[in-house]
Amino acid sequence: MRLMNWVALAWMAGAGMVSAQQGPEQGIIVTGQGSVAAAPDMATITLGVTEEAASAKAAMDKVTEAVAAILAQLDAQGIAAKDRQTSRFYLRPVHDRRPIEDGAPPRITGYEAGNSVTVKVRDLDRLGAMMDAVIDEGANDFNGLDFGLQDPKDALAEARKAAVTDATERARQLAEAAGVKLGTLLRMTENSHSQPKMFEAARMGMAMDSAVAEGEVEVQAEVSMTFAIAPGQ
Repeated sequence: MRLMNWVALAWMAGAGMVSAQQGPEQGIIVTGQGSVAAAPDMATITLGVTEEAASAKAAMDKVTEAVAAILAQLDAQGIAAKDRQTSRFYLRPVHDRRPIEDGAPPRITGYEAGNSVTVKVRDLDRLGAMMDAVIDEGANDFNGLDFGLQDPKDALAEARKAAVTDATERARQLAEAAGVKLGTLLRMTENSHSQPKMFEAARMGMAMDSAVAEGEVEVQAEVSMTFAIAPGQ
């Protein structure tokens, strides 16, 4: 019986220690953000071909021929094989859009096929010419143009510094408003994603070579910091 009592007391003591360890964190807890704008040095664009034909084979043949010409043009433009990847490939029936009568199923009038390729362009000076060239080869499906950085390491480092500065200033202001003294840093974690989030500050018009503006991309970082409250003077 005594052994069981000792075991119960030990378990309760251990549970109390775990509860204390898991209690609310003490101190001033803040989150800071930092961002750095930089000129992009690469672009990612998804382009492709969509075709319709009376038969599935005819639709696929038209798409295959056009995509082969586009890939050859990308070779001619110096786009490396590692910088292009098929991102969408489909074949589907096209139905008659007229109202259905007498409960009959929609009539298939043909087939639509499509193939899209995601391309990374590492020489922005050639972006407009590349887009003009693939349009000439039959590209008729574009799904966005995103600008970015090939190596965002330096920009992300600057964004992290700005985030730490921002968090520290927030903590100082809170301590001053509360009438306490800001103590030492207890804990800091980064909330940023492994890859910096980049926001496109450019827009693409329909005219290609002359209307593509790179603008800037913004690399963001976020940190959470916990400061102790220093003993009063």
